Amino acid sequence: MADCPAINVRLAVNRVDFSLITNDDAVQPQLYTPGEEISSQPDFLRGHGTYVDDEKILRASVAGILEKVNKLITIRPLKARYNGEIGDLIVGRITEVQQKRWKVDVNAKLDAVLLLSSVNLPGGELRRRSAEDEQTMRRYLQEGDLICAEVQSIFADGSLSLHTRVLKYGKLSQGILLKVPPMLIQRKKTHYHTLESGATLILSYNGYVWIGSSIQNVDKSEGGFTDDLSKIPVENREVCTRLRNCILSLAQCNMLLSDTSVTFAYEESSKYEVHELLHPEAMVDVALLTHQRLARSI
Repeated sequence: MADCPAINVRLAVNRVDFSLITNDDAVQPQLYTPGEEISSQPDFLRGHGTYVDDEKILRASVAGILEKVNKLITIRPLKARYNGEIGDLIVGRITEVQQKRWKVDVNAKLDAVLLLSSVNLPGGELRRRSAEDEQTMRRYLQEGDLICAEVQSIFADGSLSLHTRVLKYGKLSQGILLKVPPMLIQRKKTHYHTLESGATLILSYNGYVWIGSSIQNVDKSEGGFTDDLSKIPVENREVCTRLRNCILSLAQCNMLLSDTSVTFAYEESSKYEVHELLHPEAMVDVALLTHQRLARSI
């Protein structure tokens, strides 16, 4: 039976999955599968994602990338729930309004908490929250709203406490939300970008990527609670959609996501129509060209 082109392309995507993972040093990370031998030496410390069999051989218990700190060996899983750290920038969705707090879905094992005392009130007032503020909480944020926040602390059960006291944080208005594996988000000094293409990009540590138009004028003096419902021109929406498809292409090939890699992918995708970027052939082509440009830029 003749080979099907579509099947061949999907197989090609799988082949380049882990070979395209890049980091700052351009060192190819080593991928381990469950049960694969890591080390037979006795002088190691067993970390997360590993186990020791009956023959005292250290093996991987999950599919992931080897991380070694001195004698401590761990396997960082390729696909896992987000484990928050203090200072992380995250994008989340409000799931419930409770007494003096909002519950937020942040792609973690437990919902995060955004306390009423941890947000900027309209007008940027700094004062104690009153009973009237508590009664009008749903006017600020309600179920389904998207927010950009920062991890303030971690509770004993592992759930996160968020805050939006910085003016760039707060409610997100019109845009596109994507979900990618958190391990694909490359850690950098800033994850809030305004791209030359005319779009705003938030690459949050928890794997939620938000794309919006930079022409929107959200009044941050109102505490980040104001919706911008102005009409966005077609050309700006096409830019956001193209960025979405480019990010999906990179994520499909397990490439690290940063403002640099996304910008390169956006530029390399110019020879395709926006809808053509969803075809497997185009996804592989854009990812390979982006990988080559990243390798040359190092």
